[in-house]
Amino acid sequence: MEHLLGIDVGTSACKAVVMSASGHVLGSGSAAYGLAQPAPAWAEQDPADWWRGTAEAVARALAASGCRGADIAAVGLTGQMHGAVLLDAADRVIRPALLWCDQRSAAEAGDLAARVGQERIIAATGNPALPNFTATKLLWVRAHEPELYARIRHVLLPKDYVRLCLTGTAATDVSDASGTLAFDVAGRRWSAEMAGLLDTPAEWWPPAFESPSVVAAVSASGAAATGLRAGTPVVAGAGDQAAGAVGNGIVAPGLVSVTIGTSGVVFAATDAPARDPRGRLHTFCHAVPGGWHVMGVTQAAGGSLQWWRNRFGEVESAVAAASGEDPYDVLLREAAAAPAGAAGLVFLPYLMGERTPHTDPDARGVVFGISPTHGRAAFARAIAEGVSQSLRDCLDLIEALGCPVHQVRMAGGGARSALWRQIQADVFARPVRAMRGSEGPASGAAILASVGAGLHGSVAEACAATVAVGEETRPQPDAVAAYIEQGEVYRALYQALRPVYRLAAERAGRP
Repeated sequence: MEHLLGIDVGTSACKAVVMSASGHVLGSGSAAYGLAQPAPAWAEQDPADWWRGTAEAVARALAASGCRGADIAAVGLTGQMHGAVLLDAADRVIRPALLWCDQRSAAEAGDLAARVGQERIIAATGNPALPNFTATKLLWVRAHEPELYARIRHVLLPKDYVRLCLTGTAATDVSDASGTLAFDVAGRRWSAEMAGLLDTPAEWWPPAFESPSVVAAVSASGAAATGLRAGTPVVAGAGDQAAGAVGNGIVAPGLVSVTIGTSGVVFAATDAPARDPRGRLHTFCHAVPGGWHVMGVTQAAGGSLQWWRNRFGEVESAVAAASGEDPYDVLLREAAAAPAGAAGLVFLPYLMGERTPHTDPDARGVVFGISPTHGRAAFARAIAEGVSQSLRDCLDLIEALGCPVHQVRMAGGGARSALWRQIQADVFARPVRAMRGSEGPASGAAILASVGAGLHGSVAEACAATVAVGEETRPQPDAVAAYIEQGEVYRALYQALRPVYRLAAERAGRP
């Protein structure tokens, strides 16, 4: 048995990939589910949908690969980070999970920072108090849903809830645990200090392991639901960003990945914890044992283009349906008709607040510079450019922290677009390399499973055997100049609007 299974519990769908030990993808499957937004900047999902999606995706991946469950040597799990899955004493879900992009705990995060001090929190966890993190979501539930809070006995992250359903075992890994604000990132263990500061029981959190470690096995009920063999080893896995980085070979300093999914992430591997004293970058444990990473996050990267498609893309969706194309391909082909700089149109992609560099839950999206000459093409291009400018902010902060940037690799949905790759190269003013054959975090989870199964001796060895880097896109001097000018306006806009964002939040009432 030299086949591996990687499972990615994403925000919009679960994806499963069957991969050989040499990195060849034999088959994949996915299953979509919905996202509820009961109020602006809120986001919830029913964990039962993740388990249903997992069962469907795994069955489809096995069928597409021609493999049986008995052919799988080990399973790796990954998924969206920071989500708060609240369970009672019988491991029943208490309420819908609060997701990574949910901003409702802004007040609780601010109160915690004011009471404790961001410096102390960063010293304890490597990160500041933000509404994105799991722990601040717990504080919101305590303040607003005390009867539900009183029932909590266990807190899991999204992929770890799926593990519980698949194996009956509660566990997590150090990379995903790093995003809870309850974890000592430098020490790679749960933080007793933060448990005291948060006034939450330490026993709520599951044991945390290094990512390639075998921590469980598929149960009889998990096998019946998915088609896997009971007893198949399951490794700890990783948060989606660390797993995606493994899938892109970002396992040593100097290599940086830029991933455009629902969110956008710039990720750099480090040999030691590297902390931004202002907390604008996240410092987490890597999925590589004994390694760490820093990353900057754009809340709504591909999510911005998704918003445009869903709200204003009827024409492009109709063209895609008639031609059999992906609507995003149609949108980006339309965007290519506009010049670099979108003829003066500037988009701030703060639809769900922002993490890097502003750590501002009150920020909101803006389209600036609209004139009668701007049409659909300019709007579509401005969205791709605004997201890229935000990712440039992340890259600049990583370099300012002293992390070397020798090569930038692009992954995720944005990497499949030649236009978006070119925009990235031009905005970054440096070459970017596309990844070849990667299935994103699911591939990284499968690579971690290969180490747990003993098919490779280390994560670095596994990446050397499986990861393929694709073509290089080089920056165009004229476009680089246009984006330098656009970037000045882009960055000035946030500073000018910051007091307006505060005023708007106060008038609307923070959620």
